[in-house]
Amino acid sequence: MAKENETNQPAIEVKAQESKAKRPALPTDALIILSLRNAVVFPSTIVPLTAARPASAQGVEEAVRQEMPIGIVAQRDPTVNVPQPKDLYEIGTVGDILRLVSLPDGQRQILVQGRQRFKILDFIQTEPFLVARVSLLSEAVPKTKEFEARIRHLRQEAQRAWSLLPEPIPNLSATLQNLDDAPALIDFIASSLDLSVAEKQEFLEIADIERRAEKVSEKLARQIEVLELTKRIGTEAKGAMDKAQRDYILREQLKAIQKELGEDESNPKSAEIAELRNKIAEAKMPPEVEKEALKEVSRMERMPEGAAEYSMVRTYIDWLVELPWSITTEEQIDLSKARGVLDEDHYDLERVKKRILEFLAIRKLNPAGKSPIFCFVGPPGVGKTSLGQSIARATNRKFVRQSLGGVHDEAEIRGHRRTYIGALPGRIIQGIRRAGSKNPVFMLDEIDKLSASFHGDPSAALLEVLDPEQNATFQDHYLDVPFDLSQVFFITTANVLDVIPRPLRDRMEVIELPGYAEEDKLMIARRYLLPRQLKATGLKPDQLNLIDDALREVIRAYTREAGVRQLEREIASICRGVAVRLAEGAAENVTVDAGTVATYLGPGKFFNEVALRTSLPGVATGLAWTPVGGDILFVEATKMPGDGKLLLTGQLGDVMKESAQAALSLVKSRADVLGLNPEIFKKNDIHIHLPAGAIPKDGPSAGVTLFVALVSLLTGRRVRNDVAMTGEISLRGLVLPVGGIKEKVLAAKRAGISSVLLPNLNRKDLEEIPEAARKALRFEFLETVDQALVLALEPAEAANSYEQESRPSLAQ
Repeated sequence: MAKENETNQPAIEVKAQESKAKRPALPTDALIILSLRNAVVFPSTIVPLTAARPASAQGVEEAVRQEMPIGIVAQRDPTVNVPQPKDLYEIGTVGDILRLVSLPDGQRQILVQGRQRFKILDFIQTEPFLVARVSLLSEAVPKTKEFEARIRHLRQEAQRAWSLLPEPIPNLSATLQNLDDAPALIDFIASSLDLSVAEKQEFLEIADIERRAEKVSEKLARQIEVLELTKRIGTEAKGAMDKAQRDYILREQLKAIQKELGEDESNPKSAEIAELRNKIAEAKMPPEVEKEALKEVSRMERMPEGAAEYSMVRTYIDWLVELPWSITTEEQIDLSKARGVLDEDHYDLERVKKRILEFLAIRKLNPAGKSPIFCFVGPPGVGKTSLGQSIARATNRKFVRQSLGGVHDEAEIRGHRRTYIGALPGRIIQGIRRAGSKNPVFMLDEIDKLSASFHGDPSAALLEVLDPEQNATFQDHYLDVPFDLSQVFFITTANVLDVIPRPLRDRMEVIELPGYAEEDKLMIARRYLLPRQLKATGLKPDQLNLIDDALREVIRAYTREAGVRQLEREIASICRGVAVRLAEGAAENVTVDAGTVATYLGPGKFFNEVALRTSLPGVATGLAWTPVGGDILFVEATKMPGDGKLLLTGQLGDVMKESAQAALSLVKSRADVLGLNPEIFKKNDIHIHLPAGAIPKDGPSAGVTLFVALVSLLTGRRVRNDVAMTGEISLRGLVLPVGGIKEKVLAAKRAGISSVLLPNLNRKDLEEIPEAARKALRFEFLETVDQALVLALEPAEAANSYEQESRPSLAQ
């Protein structure tokens, strides 16, 4: 067992005429077998070997002693230390031992010349060394012109390959030229190729010389390609090294010049430039951005520090290196955790939570997908901003909020050009820098408060920001390089949707957050608002017992809103009042009920005025939608001597004025049905007024209320004080659908209304109304105005009794 000597010398063929006379006859029965770990010996080649293992050394010594050749076979697995017959290839080479040298450590070095191929038939001895019965393989050399041309081409290609070697090997070309025997030439080239043991063994086992020559030619052609590629790469690398050496020399010369000028690296400016270059390398910017940053650093390096532009360039570079070009927060999506976070932070809002969980589920299944742009629309105080914070907490993302209220300059979004003094990036890039991550939850608050001016329209600048198909290459005017916003989860909030430009609205998925009912507010106050105010005022939970009746009194008499902000302020006032009493030592704990709320908050601010307002004919209760939720709306009508004019007051918009005219025309057209004298319209002026005149009012949904108020006035029949209504009317007397049903119904419930008249086509909107409100109210659905009169007006008997009660007595 042996291994090939670690040497750079190639196998060298020995001429046949010099060795044939000295060779002993080959045995026909058996050979001592020498196994090689990492080498294959070919016929007609001379190879130095080292017999390192004891069995190998004994076998070599025995072959020398008997003056007989030795069989050389390669191992299949070089890691086997004591190979058995199954570990050896069947085809090997008979070799003559030309020289034997014994080393002090017991190893044997031999010089072997390959003679002929053989095949192992079977092994007759395994100890102390391997002995096998073999069969010698003969070779027939073709005499065809094709084979002669193949050998000539093979010789030329071998010369070409060795000319491409980095360092020429002595005598290699001369040996190749002296080889006239075709099999010897083929084996010599095969042994010289840089191949694995398995590939060389494959060549050794090919019996057909023509096929062997073809295979060797293919491998040689591949070796030539590799050598040519290596040479070209080496030439390019040398050129690069020459350039690097040139740059190094120039830098050293530059350092010497800077040192003479007092501008060496110890200079603070040089240290600053070096620090900026390091920061640019650490920021891992996109290639085009890094190129721009290095260009600006080079400009800065050539500028004197006192130059006016020096600080501007430095500020620009600072912005570039501080942006999170490659920093992302690892997103963690756990739907059960997200559901818990949303329930913990917000009460109710089931539709909104459902949509958020759907988004998170899709992000978990498809992380590479584009995020939608959510737009939370609803009155103030319903939890729009805090929903964004909850989403960030549920997904382990950073949260950044940017208010757009009052923004009227496009540069606030896209940034200013660097040509201006004091120029800065826009609010989008500033928010990303504050977040320190390129995938935060970015909330654009109050998007409906944007306004255009002569500086441009900021909503137009947001079209690119809020478009998932475009914002991957968002370009701020100040940076003037693209920044990828595609991983940012944008959320916008608004109170009113109508004022948002339609192209911007189309890029967002609108999610409406309606106002809260009384029971919702009670639960929110109990779960969230009261504990927060107790903590803020330093009260312990057992020091203040605010019972539910007291909270209901606060909700009914001191707040009239869709959200809960004012409710939290009133609860804070109660907590502060209790804190004063406890601090003075007047009590150790305080219980606040409905009767003692006024002690802390003063007289009630709101009361049920429906009964008072509708106690006279000509007054009807309508329902209105406002940006801060729903509200009740009183329509008052009166008549006076005149010539048939219609007066409208209460700061009404054009649409509401037209609704009033339509209602009057409808009343006139139905005078006979209503039992009215047509002369009443010619001899009287009618005045319609909507109280709270300082508040603008508009929209068609008061049509039914206007019609009912006019009929009540002219017939003397009062409107029931527990009824409120909404709906648009047509001149044919149809009641048409309107919007904001949920907000209007909740406003009716807050005002103590028990019956609500709605257009029949709005019946489907009842699904959005909380169950508590549906159970507390009675809903009537209208198709015509005639149904509204039947449901809203008191009977005619009540009108007659009212006239008798209100007629003045002459005796008085």
